[in-house]
Amino acid sequence: PVVAVPTTAGTGSEVTRNSVLTSPEHQVKVSLRSEAMLPRVALVDPGLTVDCPPAVTAASGMDALTQCLEPLTSNAANPMTDGFALAGLRAAPAIRQAYLDGSDLEARTQMSLCSLFGGLSLANAKLGAVHGLAGVIGGMTGARHGDICAALLAPVTAANVSAMSDRDPDNPALERYSLAAEALCGVPQVEAALEWIWETVRILDIGGLEELGLAPERFADVIAAGRRASSMKGNPIELSDDELMYVLESSR
Repeated sequence: PVVAVPTTAGTGSEVTRNSVLTSPEHQVKVSLRSEAMLPRVALVDPGLTVDCPPAVTAASGMDALTQCLEPLTSNAANPMTDGFALAGLRAAPAIRQAYLDGSDLEARTQMSLCSLFGGLSLANAKLGAVHGLAGVIGGMTGARHGDICAALLAPVTAANVSAMSDRDPDNPALERYSLAAEALCGVPQVEAALEWIWETVRILDIGGLEELGLAPERFADVIAAGRRASSMKGNPIELSDDELMYVLESSR
């Protein structure tokens, strides 16, 4: 039996049966799932995160935010995960203050909630193209997972909304992106959410994919491997190779 006590606000793994192994030799990250890895007890104390370094706060926080947004808009979203994901997104704006002042316990509390709700969301729905690509890129570069998610989040959101508007205008995820925007920045316009995400990434001083170690000549390899990732299957619409290339180019 495991008692999980997180000291970062990011993965939400304390309430999932998921784990990730990295093989630097093979440049891959592999996700494992087993009921045996589900903690018996999760003790989430925001006070344990106050001395988390700013760069780790930023990376783990952007992972938490992504793990609320992707389940909300995934093709496996359901009423239970909707509640968790939206609550997590409403807490997510505290990431800026937690990064700027790690001693702010209220900001740390909000980010711990965001992380917890993200874990509950992804464990009971699915993720999407951000995580489908991020796992591959992380294996190739060794960059922080949350930094990669931060670089990809706005471009994937834009690509998904554009693809659904063109090819699947009745997709319920379009409305869900509007709900996410309202939760994040108070208005139901996706454009406002995209601006908020880009501005947040700038405040957190997170670089693009090239700065994180991914050379453009590897983009085609990322797309090919990303298509095989389990998270990609949860994306609200299947993105074409050209759309995924747009995502990577926009994340540079």
